[in-house]
Amino acid sequence: MLAQRPYPETELVAIADPLLLQQRAKRLGLGLELVPFDERKPASPLPPGKLRYLPANLSHEVVCGRLNPDNAEYVLETLRIATEGCINGEFDGMVTGPVHKGVINDAGLPFTGHTEYLSALCEDAKPVMMLATPDLRVALVTTHLPLSEVSRAITKDLLQQVATTLHNDLQQYFGITQPRIMVCGLNPHAGEQGHLGREEVEVIQPALAELNSQGMQLIGPLPADTIFTPVHLQQADAILAMYHDQGLPVLKHLGFGHAVNITLGLPIIRTSVDHGTALPLAGTSQANLGSLQYAVKVAETMVKSRSREVASS
Repeated sequence: MLAQRPYPETELVAIADPLLLQQRAKRLGLGLELVPFDERKPASPLPPGKLRYLPANLSHEVVCGRLNPDNAEYVLETLRIATEGCINGEFDGMVTGPVHKGVINDAGLPFTGHTEYLSALCEDAKPVMMLATPDLRVALVTTHLPLSEVSRAITKDLLQQVATTLHNDLQQYFGITQPRIMVCGLNPHAGEQGHLGREEVEVIQPALAELNSQGMQLIGPLPADTIFTPVHLQQADAILAMYHDQGLPVLKHLGFGHAVNITLGLPIIRTSVDHGTALPLAGTSQANLGSLQYAVKVAETMVKSRSREVASS
C-alpha cells in the first residue's frame, strides 16, 4: 500500500520475497509492478504503483495472520541486508516494520528486538531509543527491562552516554544547534531531595551537572508527572525518560499511529513504526499506514540534515 503513494524525492526499495509482495498486492486488489534494484544505477524515484525490490527468499509459504518459526531466519535476513546496505553506502537509511519477537525466539534464535540486533550488526554500537511525533520527542535511558532492574541499570556512565548521544544526534539529524533536553527523575516527585529515593541525588544530578559543565543544556531531574505539561514541553527539544513506561505512554497517547521510533547512536539512519504486528489485520486493507508513512518522512529529514552537516564541515 505504501507503494501506491508518490515519493518524488525518495527511491524506496523493499527488501522482501518478490513473490510475497505480488501475492499481497493481488490479495488487496492493488496494482503493483516490481522493479529489481540495481546498486550501480543512480537513485531514481518511481511513480505510484511501481516498487523497487531487493530479494530475500522465504523458507516457507506465508499464511496471513499466522506465525511460522520456519520463516524467522527470513525476517532477520531482511534486516541484515538492509543494515549492511546502509553501512556500505548502498542505502541512505532504513525503515523497518514491526516484528514478532516471540516467533523468532520460538525458532531458537536469540532476539530481543530490532535495536539490539542492529547494534550487533553495527559492531556493538550503543543505540538510544527515541520515539517522536511532530510535537514531542522522548528518548529512553533504559529500554526493555523489568521494572525491578531499572534502578540498578541507571548508572552515571549509562546516563551520560545516552544523554550525549541524544544531544549529538539532535544536532546532526534534526538541525538543532543547542538542544534543550528535559530529564525525568526516577522516583515520584524526582525523589523529594532524597526522601523518596536517592537515585536523583547520587546518580542523576551529578551526571547532568558534569555534562552541563561541558556545554550541554540538560534540565532536571524533574518530576515525571509534571514534565509533560505544556509549560515544560514548549521549552524542550526532547524529553529523556528513565524507563520505557515512564515516557512512552504519554507519547503514544498523543500520537499513536502517527509517531516514529528512531534508533539514535548507530552509524546508520534507522526509523520504524510505533506499533506491533497486529496479526488480525494482516492481509487486510484495515491497517493504518500513518506511522509507516511518518517513519519514511522522518528518515528523509534525517538524511537531508546529515547531508547538510557533511557539506558544511
